[in-house]
Amino acid sequence: MRPRVLVTALAVGLALSVVVGCSSTPESGSASSTSSTSSTSSTGSTGSTSATSGPDGTTVAGGGVPGTDASADPCPVDPLAVVVSVDQWGDIVEQLGGACADVTTVFASSSADPHDYEPTPADIAEFTGAKLVVVNGVDYDPWAEKAVESLDPVPAVVNGGEVVGAEEGDNPHIWYSPDYVDQISKAVTAELSELSPEAAAYFEERAADWEVAMEPYRAEIAAVKEVAAGKSYGATESVFAYMAQAVELEDTTPEGYRNASANESDPAPGDVNEFLQSLGSQSMDVLIYNSQTEGAIPEQIRDAATSASVPVVDVTESVPPGVTSFVEWQVAQLRALAEALR
Repeated sequence: MRPRVLVTALAVGLALSVVVGCSSTPESGSASSTSSTSSTSSTGSTGSTSATSGPDGTTVAGGGVPGTDASADPCPVDPLAVVVSVDQWGDIVEQLGGACADVTTVFASSSADPHDYEPTPADIAEFTGAKLVVVNGVDYDPWAEKAVESLDPVPAVVNGGEVVGAEEGDNPHIWYSPDYVDQISKAVTAELSELSPEAAAYFEERAADWEVAMEPYRAEIAAVKEVAAGKSYGATESVFAYMAQAVELEDTTPEGYRNASANESDPAPGDVNEFLQSLGSQSMDVLIYNSQTEGAIPEQIRDAATSASVPVVDVTESVPPGVTSFVEWQVAQLRALAEALR
């Protein structure tokens, strides 16, 4: 079944790059809701695919599963209505649910800051009739949790933060942790199987296919870890912190700046100056730049890195336009990071 695109106003393009001595501007767009029972991404593409080579030379198609898509195998029962709050988890849930899940992703945009997102009445209405809702949690998408609480009956919920044991005040960007992605994926499969026991064997097959689809992602993490040994980074935001820990890259972002960023407040001038001096002296090997967040201070820091010939790696908080899978998105960023560190 081809996906039903509910609303989309996204520009097509991908801005993931290593920048030395130049800057780039993220694509513009707006939030969108998408619904799918196939492997298309939550950005609303309708049947387009891309490929990522796996470590053994296999090709990972746009939906993430080598040589197939999420709806290739027929579902033995009627599909479950599943709503995902944010698109960081949209493709993952689509792949795990396959033809047995009709997945709607509510927020899908890389041009807006998810922290500042205000849902429309139409967004809230998307939750009506859901049998399963998947939210990020950790106070990242509280609007979605409130929407679920208003439903009668209340659907089953997979709260990512609760699954991984994250607490209030923790870094909410949990999709950047390979371990957390694994844990939450397993929780989604378990909940799908409980809600539709007749399709449990199907969901287990989808989970096995998802493990295969993740091989290029895990291989790239291992490759980055090899070149990250003994190296450090600074970051304009904490969005990439979990992945940086996974590849054992040392965070040398000034503590005052890092804390201000985590609290979504402006850093003190002294903290900004310390960051600029660190870049100027090349005491950081790379700058991780969240291209979704605009502002004079992040741009000043990026300019300082460029002037000091410190490589800049662009990352995004949400899935970029034109990207068709979680694996494609993450592998592109990891390859950019590996190149910057070599």
